[in-house]
Amino acid sequence: AARAAGRTPGYDGHCRDLDTEQRAALAAAGRPRSLRFRTPDDGTSTFSDLIRGEVSVEWATIPDFVIVRSDGTPLFFLANAADDIEMAITHVIRGEDLLDTTHRVLALREALGSTRRPAYAHLPLIVGADRAKLSKRHGAVALEEFRDAGYLPEAVLNYLALLGWGPEDGRELLDRAELVAEFDLARVVHSPAFFDHQKLDWMNGEWIRRLDIDELERRVLPAAQARFGDRLEPDVLHGALRIGQERAATLGALVEQMDFLFVDEQAFTIDPASWDRLEQTERAGEILDAVIEHVDSCPWDRSEDLDIRPVFEKLGIKPRKGMHVIYTAVEGRAAGLPLFDSMYLLGRERTLHRLRAARDRLDSGA
Repeated sequence: AARAAGRTPGYDGHCRDLDTEQRAALAAAGRPRSLRFRTPDDGTSTFSDLIRGEVSVEWATIPDFVIVRSDGTPLFFLANAADDIEMAITHVIRGEDLLDTTHRVLALREALGSTRRPAYAHLPLIVGADRAKLSKRHGAVALEEFRDAGYLPEAVLNYLALLGWGPEDGRELLDRAELVAEFDLARVVHSPAFFDHQKLDWMNGEWIRRLDIDELERRVLPAAQARFGDRLEPDVLHGALRIGQERAATLGALVEQMDFLFVDEQAFTIDPASWDRLEQTERAGEILDAVIEHVDSCPWDRSEDLDIRPVFEKLGIKPRKGMHVIYTAVEGRAAGLPLFDSMYLLGRERTLHRLRAARDRLDSGA
């Protein structure tokens, strides 16, 4: 309606010039009322932002705004102004979506008798791949969700701290103390910061690799116990972490990858897509037969004894063409934890059982 009448949308100042009698009559009639701050009719509101420089707006574009609701509760503008004055806040660092509120808060501070202004710095917003403000539709946005997915606190802190800012030397992996020492508002950029989940995965993986094996085990253990229960074998878990740490992006993915080690043989399953690929692989039966023969007779003193690449060489098959066949038979998926180490952790008997089961299934066409 305001646009149709050629006016700016928002409060039209209907009650700003009521006289005393009109106000009394409305109160006597029991009309609900809120308290508004009357903005100047002309002039400019200006403040200096540590990131964006001088920020100005014409008062004519800011209508009278509510500071106390009809139920008597204050709105953000008033509460913010009063609280910052009372607590002698010197710096206000917040998102750029609150940039416009600063003009209102500063006007209220002045009306409340405050002559000192805090330093303001409005940070760029975090956006998703579509460049819209980050929200639930972009995936996990609560810290609890990242924690439950297996992201380390050190990695999340590191990643979030570098959104919209970076140290002068370009380093990307920094702990809390380094972030505090390096941070400089002068290096914060104006443009929105893109939340890149792949970059977070990379950074989390780097932090996982910084942990010593005992600390990694301590952090993974609750999730592993919850998932595998009494099937969890401590020595096997330790070995799985040792071989999986180098490739892991999250603790959740690391636990997921090792599930084939802690499952009863009767309950072991193979990913359907991986099995379809195995069935379509030329000479898959020959590969399984040759690897079964090797595993049945090779030494079993260390994981290197289980290197099956020479088996592929004898068959005249490039390992990258057929290694997924053995991955699928042993781990239940076409790729996963390092294969030779996984077979060693699984043990000769269980490894042979899975290889022979895959060979029988291939023959049966099931």
